[in-house]
Amino acid sequence: MTVQIKDMTLDKVAIGPVAARVYQGAEYSKAPPVLIYFHGGAFQGTLPQDCEVAHIIAETGAIVVMPDYNVPLGSVFPKPLETGFSIFSYLAKKRAGLGNRKSLLLVGGVEAGGNIAAAVALKARDHFADELDGQILLSPLLDPFMGSTSFQSADGIGMKDIWADGWSHYLSTGMCHPYAAPCMCSRLTGVAPALVLCSQDDPLKDETLGFASCLQKAGVDVHQHVLPAGAGWPSLYGGKTDQAPTWQETVTAQFSSFVQSVSIH
Repeated sequence: MTVQIKDMTLDKVAIGPVAARVYQGAEYSKAPPVLIYFHGGAFQGTLPQDCEVAHIIAETGAIVVMPDYNVPLGSVFPKPLETGFSIFSYLAKKRAGLGNRKSLLLVGGVEAGGNIAAAVALKARDHFADELDGQILLSPLLDPFMGSTSFQSADGIGMKDIWADGWSHYLSTGMCHPYAAPCMCSRLTGVAPALVLCSQDDPLKDETLGFASCLQKAGVDVHQHVLPAGAGWPSLYGGKTDQAPTWQETVTAQFSSFVQSVSIH
């Protein structure tokens, strides 16, 4: 499916205008799912010129809204979350001409963006329990202590120092609220269903699967998938592999299956 990409400004968001890039398939249903997708970048990234994940998800018929969420208020907690939640709140009420009231509304993200998505889901549970239909967590960066076994392999792809600096920046106000580090949240009951994805050779695998397990124990509907080593998935945030990327079809299939499951429920 041909994907149309356009830049727009979400100009009626409560915190002020937010620049966004919208990925939309040329052919889509009357009520396509709408995904607010937060990019990665170790809590300091800016809107990328292109995003393959957003592109392939739009090919399934979804509308993907990728906001420049670090710019309006800054990139130190809780400002990115405030921006992300304001965008969610706006689209929950208006959809901004994207989809319609029957469209599923999802949040998602990769790496630091996965952290923001998980935090928005927590806050949505606390404020708009019926408005968020699901969360897509792709190798989310959730644990500021960076102590997992899989994390120790991060040096192999040159990311350990970058992530350490990112956490130091994000938490520089001295605040470590559960919204800042969702893996530390002790109350997960009632959050939106989750699709959780990582890879076997992913440094963030342990914290990703650990959070998925906590969600399941809290009674949350969780769909999880672990890509095999060498699938190219770590390259999304700077990793290198010796094989050609093979993750695209899996992400597409997992997203489509998750949307179908959420729609049924």
